[in-house]
Amino acid sequence: MTQKPAPLETVHVGGFNTVRADRTELAKWMTAYCFAARGGEIPPAILFSSNGQGLALQGKNADYDAAMAAADVIHADGMPVVFASRVLTKKGIRGRSATTDLFHDVAREAVANGLKFYVLGAKEDQNQRATEAMQRLYPGLQVVGRRNGYFGPDNDAEVCANIVASGADVLWVALGKPKQEIWCHRNRDRLTGIGCIKTCGGLYAFLAGDVARAPDWMQSLGLEWLFRLLGDPKRLFKRYLVTNMQALWMLATQTGSGKPVGENAI
Repeated sequence: MTQKPAPLETVHVGGFNTVRADRTELAKWMTAYCFAARGGEIPPAILFSSNGQGLALQGKNADYDAAMAAADVIHADGMPVVFASRVLTKKGIRGRSATTDLFHDVAREAVANGLKFYVLGAKEDQNQRATEAMQRLYPGLQVVGRRNGYFGPDNDAEVCANIVASGADVLWVALGKPKQEIWCHRNRDRLTGIGCIKTCGGLYAFLAGDVARAPDWMQSLGLEWLFRLLGDPKRLFKRYLVTNMQALWMLATQTGSGKPVGENAI
């Protein structure tokens, strides 16, 4: 059995033990874990993101809280998380790992190392177009299965069996917060043989071309939420107003020392 990689160093930010690793480090860690997990002798690693929405959800759903506590990796999806780690702790996060960017690092690793993807979630049409975009962007990328996100708990066993049978190394899960985190935690034991289970929220919308990324300067300043708000103010104004205030409170009051995520998991 290939030895699994050591847990990544973390810092406690906004209530979550968040890895200090940048995107490149995280993609390489995922690759190493996938090789170690082949054969099913260790359980899959579950990887979640920390952003404003995720911070604001804490304490409101016991299943979500349990899922986040069980994560092997929580990474900084939002720049405010990175900023808070650098200002309020002695060891800041080395770089933002937005899932929409991290995907590309992992895809390059997958092509180079023969890793296989399974694409789960979103509507059927968007899922298909996102999968096609993955393979167009990365010739040679092996996407061994895909399924839309329209199924209920009664279908979990069947869905998981199909994923395992596909031989996938990385399972991308786009079911929306907090459903996707809860689903991953609930079904982890059914997914033995998979290397990494990675939640990815709106990733497929970006890959399919349904949603545009903010300009680089807005991303670097932590203003990607503002770009989205300006694009759909009627739908997002109230959500961001409430979520951002709650997230800032968590960052200000729940940042400090914490146990490494790896000690709470596998």
